[in-house]
Amino acid sequence: MKIKNWQFWLGVLISVIFIWLSLRGLKLNEFWGTVQKANYLWLIPGVGVYFIGVWVRAWRWHYLLKPIKEIPTKTMFPITTIGYMGNNIYPARAGEVLRAVILKRKEGVPVSASLATIIVERIFDGVVMLAFVFVNLSELAKLTSASGFVGNIQQVAIIGTGVFLGALLVFLLAAMFPHTTAKIGLWIIERLTPKRLHTKIIGVMNKFLDGLASLRSPLNVLMVFLTSVIIWLLETGKYWFVMHAFDFNVSFFALMLMNGIVNLATTIPSAPGYIGTFDAPGIAVLTAYGVDQATAAGYTLTLHVALWLPVTLLGAYFMAREGLKWSDSLREETKE
Repeated sequence: MKIKNWQFWLGVLISVIFIWLSLRGLKLNEFWGTVQKANYLWLIPGVGVYFIGVWVRAWRWHYLLKPIKEIPTKTMFPITTIGYMGNNIYPARAGEVLRAVILKRKEGVPVSASLATIIVERIFDGVVMLAFVFVNLSELAKLTSASGFVGNIQQVAIIGTGVFLGALLVFLLAAMFPHTTAKIGLWIIERLTPKRLHTKIIGVMNKFLDGLASLRSPLNVLMVFLTSVIIWLLETGKYWFVMHAFDFNVSFFALMLMNGIVNLATTIPSAPGYIGTFDAPGIAVLTAYGVDQATAAGYTLTLHVALWLPVTLLGAYFMAREGLKWSDSLREETKE
């Protein structure tokens, strides 16, 4: 996967900083004791609930693509898992591009249109994550003195809400007024890009706008939002099951708050697999709830592995079954 070296090393540096923040002061003997005593049978239902969520993600993507092409969810599921595998092992969330390219190869859907639906997914995911934080703002106010990470979340939530809702508004307006959006885009393209590239860029823009067609119906917008809520509640269910493997107990709402915070933190550039950016805020939230650091670290790191490993292995299996690998020939298919 092609990526600039400075971007990769910046991500590694950020991950190292977050790992240091999350593990400073940790007593390793207590940490290993916690990990060794855990009942890992609880990971089985946790992984099961998570994959139900992945299936719902595939259905949501199928729903967003409906105006372009009707593709069964059972076809979308392997491609979705390949994408999440790519996000876990490649930098810069390259799995999103990977699944768009594979969808083009298998179903002929233009990459630009697929990427439009994927960006819409991410915007709705961000809105739901912020909703999880806001639902627990009163609880969060009680925790601000216990953790430096958590103490800044209220401000981050306000800024993040403006960013995600602003992006959602832009996409909704672009979807509802495609001709006006195309005219504005054409005006910008003609003035800011080389003339020899106009035809290609305009073609990509039009395909991208086609990918927003599902947002033209308020019912569709509501359906995508509700589906996104279900997806993240299922993922919180995995947090809940994994918690039972360890010797502590917090409410489901506390785990919703943790889920919202750690997933917002993973939007920060990091090493592949969200190393550090997932773990540090997760441990901080739990310690703010009174969970001792060793238990919080053992739980959060186990949860991270349980989120990362199964979908990565399944995605790798599906990619191998299709006889695919990220190569120059596959990369060429990103060009439209």
